[in-house]
Amino acid sequence: MDHLQQEFSVRFSYPIFFTSDLFATTNSLFADFFNKSAGAVRRKLLFIVDSGVVEAHPQLLDSIRTYVAQHVAALDLIDDVLVLPGGEIAKNSPDAVETIVDAIDRYGVDRHSFVVGIGGGSILDMVGYAAAISHRGIRHVRIPTTVLSQNDSGVGVKNGVNYRGKKNFLGTFVPPVAVFNDSTFLTTLDDRDWRAGTAEAIKVALIKDRAFFDWLDTNATALAQRDLPAMQYLIHRCADLHLKHIAGGDPFEMGSSRPLDFGHWSAHKLEQLTDFELRHGEAVAIGIALDTLYSQQLGWLSEADADRVLNLMRTLGFSLYQPMLDANDSADVLKGLAEFREHLGGQLTIMLLTGLGTGVEVHEMDDSRIRQAIAQLKRTESQPA
Repeated sequence: MDHLQQEFSVRFSYPIFFTSDLFATTNSLFADFFNKSAGAVRRKLLFIVDSGVVEAHPQLLDSIRTYVAQHVAALDLIDDVLVLPGGEIAKNSPDAVETIVDAIDRYGVDRHSFVVGIGGGSILDMVGYAAAISHRGIRHVRIPTTVLSQNDSGVGVKNGVNYRGKKNFLGTFVPPVAVFNDSTFLTTLDDRDWRAGTAEAIKVALIKDRAFFDWLDTNATALAQRDLPAMQYLIHRCADLHLKHIAGGDPFEMGSSRPLDFGHWSAHKLEQLTDFELRHGEAVAIGIALDTLYSQQLGWLSEADADRVLNLMRTLGFSLYQPMLDANDSADVLKGLAEFREHLGGQLTIMLLTGLGTGVEVHEMDDSRIRQAIAQLKRTESQPA
């Protein structure tokens, strides 16, 4: 039978910058990136900013307007900066995506212009999705403002929104053209958001880098006390490991393996079951604890190593038990396995631990062992310190 065969590859490249006071008039980093990459035709900049960031940094919008006017000669700023609610509401509300698409249409933002998102991981996921579906893809820039977005979600290639009660049911794999990690934004985070992002660092250290886990263990108290240099190192190292993984073979997750989602099958479900009262990182910490104890039950991880993992997260301030874990005899949270399997593409693939810094993939989990791990978490977390 006669047929035609098509094959091509597309190369992606994007920088992650680390700085402070990004929009200070003395900081040329943001301007340099755009002025160097500008072509002969003038393009536009559309900013979407997390309302929580604006509240914490009331001078930000004026600083952006002043900075772009003085330094970014190659681009035209759309003066109507969109300020939208951040957090999981950004991914749960179809109105947020529609607001961005409407602005892109009204202001003539073409696919060679730039959509710039400033905020936490949820709003960056949503902004990236809105940009990706407009004109079949408008270039987007991320300026993450939380630990979680600076060390994990904001430096990756995924965008998405929640739909039909499922986490990231709609989404795209489209890398940003640049990421600007500004440590100044970290200084105004509340303690929960400061802490929550460290869960993703623990995750990647546990499955990829024993030395980084040891560093986290040694520096847990400093991190809990909001030591900024320690947090800057954590973010840089975690982002580096995340990027190396993306470049390692399956950046757009065409297969059924998602090793960077260690601890996430239950975390995603817990977020939904608590109506997103749990921060993503808080849910991931519980998921890490659960799968660490499951690995111990299998005899793959020593009791001493499992205790180190749990004690590290307790030192950072995480609570490792949530009542929804055993609601309805844990049947509700166990639904997360089926949903995770569906999201992966049919085959369940879960990352577990054979040692600190060493992960292994499995394709099934035993419900009774999961319930045992939940019961163990409940007992240990209810004991007085």
